[in-house]
Amino acid sequence: MSAPNNFLETAFGLTGRRALVTGSSQGIGFALALGLAKAGAAIVLNGRNTDKLKQAHADLIKEVPDADVLTLPFDATDHDAVRVAVDDFEANHGAIDILVNNAGMQHRTPLADFPADKFDMLLQTNVASVFHVGQAVARHMIERKSGKIINICSVQTALARPGIAPYTATKGAVANLTKGMATDWAGFGLQCNAIAPGYFDTPLNAALVADPEFSAWLEKRTPAARWGKVEELVGACVFLSSPASSFVNGHCLYVDGAISVSL
Repeated sequence: MSAPNNFLETAFGLTGRRALVTGSSQGIGFALALGLAKAGAAIVLNGRNTDKLKQAHADLIKEVPDADVLTLPFDATDHDAVRVAVDDFEANHGAIDILVNNAGMQHRTPLADFPADKFDMLLQTNVASVFHVGQAVARHMIERKSGKIINICSVQTALARPGIAPYTATKGAVANLTKGMATDWAGFGLQCNAIAPGYFDTPLNAALVADPEFSAWLEKRTPAARWGKVEELVGACVFLSSPASSFVNGHCLYVDGAISVSL
């Protein structure tokens, strides 16, 4: 019985690796950080709100008492601040082996009335942050010729819905940026992939979850007939973070209850 366990540990174990998860004080980011910690990875929590980060740190330790958890507050939309924070962390704490670019935001307004400032904010938060943090971390990974980058896309990478056209545009951009990362960096030993969640019960979707009409529509539209649970994203993240995905590159893995493949 020891052989299967040894195989799983070799293929999927993350012991000895460190993962930086942006936007990880709540929601999907926290769930992924927690899942990676349970798989053995050391965790670096990131966000702009230091109080939320402290609480997330305490919550993660409560779930995984022996976890190695640090916090690294920075604004993922600030190129210079990201570079300084990542370089300083690498110099003083060691390698970031896994990066999960999760920081993101949503704004819902009909496209004809969509405010220009909110459009710019979406671009900075959802797209530019992936570039800023991805580049800063990848430079160190390239030197080591090893690393995993996982960008969080969305079912809106493939599908549109009224009122969120700019968000849809940003998530399409993240998918293509992921392909570009893989194309540029695969030769240096990096695997750059994406996860595209469907509709999950998160703070970002709180207004939709609270809307009985929308939830009823979603249950009919999704073959799995329900909202996703954030912990259901963990398996995909562990796979893409682990040696098991050593030849998977530029891929966007949909975790969406089959909504993106059905009419």
